[in-house]
Amino acid sequence: MKKEIKLGVVCLGRKTFDYQAAEEIFEDIKRDLKDIEKVDYTIIEDLVIEVDEAQAAAKKISSENVDALIVISGTFHLGHLVLELDKVVDKPILLWGLNELPYNGGKIRLNSVCGVNLNSSNLYKSGNRQYYVNIGDQVDKDWIDAIRIKSALENAKIGIVGYRAKGFFNLSFDELRAFEETGALIDHYELKELWEFKVENSEVDAKKEQLKGVFDVSDISSEQLDKVASLSAKLQNFVDSKGLSALAIRCWPEFADNFGISPCAAMSLLQSEDYILGCEGDIEGTMSMLAHQAVGAETPFLADLSQVDLEEDYALLWHCGVAPCNLWDGKCNISLDSYFAGGRGVTADFVMKSDKFSVLRIDSAQGDYRVFLQKGEGIPMEKDLKGTYFKGRFEKNINDILYTVTNTGVAHHISVVYGDYTEPFKIFADIKDWEVIE
Repeated sequence: MKKEIKLGVVCLGRKTFDYQAAEEIFEDIKRDLKDIEKVDYTIIEDLVIEVDEAQAAAKKISSENVDALIVISGTFHLGHLVLELDKVVDKPILLWGLNELPYNGGKIRLNSVCGVNLNSSNLYKSGNRQYYVNIGDQVDKDWIDAIRIKSALENAKIGIVGYRAKGFFNLSFDELRAFEETGALIDHYELKELWEFKVENSEVDAKKEQLKGVFDVSDISSEQLDKVASLSAKLQNFVDSKGLSALAIRCWPEFADNFGISPCAAMSLLQSEDYILGCEGDIEGTMSMLAHQAVGAETPFLADLSQVDLEEDYALLWHCGVAPCNLWDGKCNISLDSYFAGGRGVTADFVMKSDKFSVLRIDSAQGDYRVFLQKGEGIPMEKDLKGTYFKGRFEKNINDILYTVTNTGVAHHISVVYGDYTEPFKIFADIKDWEVIE
């Protein structure tokens, strides 16, 4: 389900052009906007023509705490108007230009695109880079999804249990730099706090039955099943009680060594229920999953480019057994296995479905943030390995992708979802002035 956001909407005009036609177009636009899911609006109902009208509109929209502002150039207009809006609202702006109408008596009727040009130049030269241009009869829904991403991160409370995995220095991050760039707050908890979290026996029993209904559990002991069920209940209640948007977990080596179980299978179950859980203490990977969820991508998961076949041009998108169980291909035996951590870990084992997919990594390096984006299609395969995985063939040759990843230092975890969700992230990166790596 997409992240709900609130947008301000203003249509600008000038009476020396066909403002009455612009008013009619604006009425159609308002009806169309209200059909878009999970968006609330503060709409200035009449055309804004004079400076005092722009000032009043700015105060009203600002008071409604919108996430972003749509400014439609109904006709060409005064250059003051967008600046009056920007200095008060101070949010990302979509500059929307309309297709020109047929000429009437040899006179241009709207001159809307020229209005967009005026607005973009005024904003750019005044130092505002948080604008994006849309020309046409329909709003750019990818821009709306980009605002969903921005809002989801700004309002996120992300937990980290423990720390990053041992030796994974590339998953380190600067908390306050992350806050500056995204608005997300990070709260730290000790591993013991999660493991000792109190849950009711009835909740554990319910999770046990749920696990048995999803997985073949014949290869693990009853004690291991009990521990997975208990941890599933603890994880769910922990996230809910702390009010967390997402949780990153240092899942090894302490879990298996000290608690006798790994969290992989429990995470697989809960992720299928829309909990955002990142493994190996990867905060930026977890942010990437949360951002994917904001645009409506179902059950994102973290994966490695674990096996790259340069001749056959594919990569195995694998992890040790943590992917959401609802992504099972429906063909192989979906099971729990204790191969991980010398038999002390319990992981999910299955091949994931083959379909079109896209990947994302929100990543930082030496203080700079960037987004890594790719897309491709899954290749059917047999269940030959432990863990959760599928073969992916990207639109770009795997040699080129591997070169790009290694030469830009992108971390080895990527958020993977089924479907193409790349365009909103390009717009989001443009709004944030982040580099896009493709």
